[in-house]
Amino acid sequence: MASGTGTARVATSEAGAGAAPLFGAEVYRDRVRRAAELTRAADLDALVVAPGPDLRYLVGSRAETFERLTALVIPATGDARLVIARLEVPSLSSSAVGDLDIEVADWVDGDDAHALALAGLPSQPRIAVSDSMPALHVIPLARHTGATPQLATDVLRELRMIKDAAEIDALRRAGAAIDRVHARMGDWLIPGRTEREVAADIAAAILEEGHTEAAFIIVGSGPNGADPHHEFSDRVIERSDIVVVDIGGPVEPGYNSDSTRTYCFDDPPADIADAYAALLEAQRAAVAAVRPGVSASSIDAAARDVLAARGLAERFIHRTGHGIGLSVHEEPYIVGGNDIPLRAGMAFSVEPGVYVSGHWGARIEDIVIVTDDGCESVNNRPHELVRLDGSNS
Repeated sequence: MASGTGTARVATSEAGAGAAPLFGAEVYRDRVRRAAELTRAADLDALVVAPGPDLRYLVGSRAETFERLTALVIPATGDARLVIARLEVPSLSSSAVGDLDIEVADWVDGDDAHALALAGLPSQPRIAVSDSMPALHVIPLARHTGATPQLATDVLRELRMIKDAAEIDALRRAGAAIDRVHARMGDWLIPGRTEREVAADIAAAILEEGHTEAAFIIVGSGPNGADPHHEFSDRVIERSDIVVVDIGGPVEPGYNSDSTRTYCFDDPPADIADAYAALLEAQRAAVAAVRPGVSASSIDAAARDVLAARGLAERFIHRTGHGIGLSVHEEPYIVGGNDIPLRAGMAFSVEPGVYVSGHWGARIEDIVIVTDDGCESVNNRPHELVRLDGSNS
């Protein structure tokens, strides 16, 4: 392969092979422009964005991170540049890069790709890198700039936290798709089967209902339901179990679903029924509190206060929610101490839980989108403890 750098020509999405970019070129052009404005406002010389959700958001690229540098460089002033190994240039045909005013600076093995990324910037530039950039690229960039790069999270979250109409539509479709999976749970969630067997059926259904993959599956039966991050095991589900099912994944164009419902087969004991009633009240209180201008921490408090009043404060062991979009977990985080004010277009989960270690657990989770005067839930399955008949007949 010949040495040297150049400016590659990228096929447009119509001419290139592979999946089309997520949205129209004007959407990405505006995102890059706003990223540059936020870069100037943060007193930075440039953002350097590696493959991952941030790059996909900015230019629609589905590129992956390799040992060879791929990075979108957005300077505070001047034109953006995408640095990429020459052998990876064809992968850009499924992005919007060919339709944008972005120089594609390609390089070959033996070139200094990190120096190429910084070309045209001041001699000791103040740069911020996306949080998905691996150390094998961050460290060489630091050597070239003479300083440790900042994280670009504060800049990029201002863009990604507020969903536009097309993103909201994608989240609605994702929510409806995962609701359809929960609606079929009685076909698979049956006493005598293992969590693993149930999870395999759920994974197939997630694809059947329109997702591109099953990003995560939790089937927590009995004592396993008390572990919020349990996945699934070979435990055999018993008729007396309370079962937590937390599932989700992306739908095209890459926006994620995430919904939890809790199931049973017989009427639960009185103490469990009472605790679940408190959980349901907490989840409803948190959703009702969502509106523009209130803090993220206040939504967490709305759920937590209800459970505390019922003597269940110590049974709720995680934050109330997380943002969602191109990533399953992203800003804003609905947690105590996060005083960021909610704004229309923010999308996040509301998912309080009750966990009794060694015995049982329960969680109710919806994705909500902040509107001008409240919020919209994209999940609409029943929130009560869902009783299944325990057979597939």
